Amino acid sequence: MNTPQSWGPTSEAERIASLDTIRGVAVLGILLMNSLAFGALADAAYSNVSAGGIGQPLDWAIGIFTMVFVDQKMMALFSLLFGVGVVIFAERAAAKGRRVVWLSLWRFALLGVLGFAHMLVWYGDILLTYALCAPIVLLLRRLPVWLISLLGTVLVLVGPATAPFVQAEVNASADGIGGLWFADSDTWAPVLETWLLAGGGGRALGFMLIGVALYRLGIVQGERSTPYYRGLAVWGIGIGAAITAIAPVTYIASGWSSELAIIGLIPIGVGLIPMALGYMALIILWSRSERGPLLAFRSAGRMALTNYLSQTILGLATFGWLLFDVDVTRTVILAWVLAVWALQLWWSKWWLARFRFGPVEWAWRCATYRSWQPLRRARPG
Repeated sequence: MNTPQSWGPTSEAERIASLDTIRGVAVLGILLMNSLAFGALADAAYSNVSAGGIGQPLDWAIGIFTMVFVDQKMMALFSLLFGVGVVIFAERAAAKGRRVVWLSLWRFALLGVLGFAHMLVWYGDILLTYALCAPIVLLLRRLPVWLISLLGTVLVLVGPATAPFVQAEVNASADGIGGLWFADSDTWAPVLETWLLAGGGGRALGFMLIGVALYRLGIVQGERSTPYYRGLAVWGIGIGAAITAIAPVTYIASGWSSELAIIGLIPIGVGLIPMALGYMALIILWSRSERGPLLAFRSAGRMALTNYLSQTILGLATFGWLLFDVDVTRTVILAWVLAVWALQLWWSKWWLARFRFGPVEWAWRCATYRSWQPLRRARPG
């Protein structure tokens, strides 16, 4: 007979260290881009470096660097790991005699409620998208690896493939590209909004499916050799960065022309898969070293949901209240991001030394299993 402990949350002994490390890097890395959307700058500055936050050459360097090495990459890692999490949860629930589909759907519904609440506070929420994509991942998780990899890749590349058509439609539209590119506008062509929403959802689902394939191949868990991950890191980041760098070159050469704004996103989308795989491999190699602040990043990964939501609270409080109506540069925003990283690395390690889960993770688990889960660690002796 199953007891509450036998079908409860994953124990520490069951956790996969490489996944926690990747998740920790991803959730901290996401803040580099999300920090631009907490109210410090115009929304257009997220896509158009020239649209705000520029006061000195360092601001330009930060904007171009994040475009090449950060934009969408950390979210890709986060999405990849979410897909892995869907499969791991289903496997462990089945092994413990649980009704996999119903328990998973209940879990996704809870995440959707949390994401909807988060979206009411901040428009940049990703949790609701994940909750909507998760049932599809659950349905397709047993497809052949080659097929699920192909589906994931196609979904990621649909956005870049359709970008030229969307650019042509936007150029011909009376609304144009509007607030996506210009700080003094808050409207844009309906086709652009549809493309952004569909592309974002497809990209998230695509990386979830790629994550499932990587898990079934034993790659994301760190089961391959060190030379394998070294090669994947070098080639993935090298090729991905070379492709992605075409975007800022295109924008700079055109004087940040709105007529190339969407077309310029194509290299970012095409370079996304190799860069995400390269980052994954690099983090796995680091995870094997057991050196430096590794434990703090793993702790941040184990508290990813708490850290993700607290970033929103800190960002809105800082830029929507404390620094409201203050001209903020990208350098100032980066300094703030570094301070939040230090805070979250510290508190994640501190919290998990005393408690079994992050506070939001604990509440989600209690609601998932509809039973009280022990939170505080037993004191030694």
